[in-house]
Amino acid sequence: MWSEGSIKAGNSIFHYWVKNYDEPCEYGIDEGKISKLMLKRNGEIVYNYDRGLDVEPVDEDTEYALAILLKEYS
Repeated sequence: MWSEGSIKAGNSIFHYWVKNYDEPCEYGIDEGKISKLMLKRNGEIVYNYDRGLDVEPVDEDTEYALAILLKEYS
């Protein structure tokens, strides 16, 4: 259920944590399989979803990393 790793998107390297399920759920991102997802860059949280959006993507690189992870884990 939990995955952790690093991803390069644009000119940035992000560290991520994802909690995903086999089936979509009501608390998932867009009611999908991911219920928790955090992206950090240089130790700063640049996106966080914990059964609801807490921190919106701060820039285009973050949005790109998020799109990659959504495709991979949803």
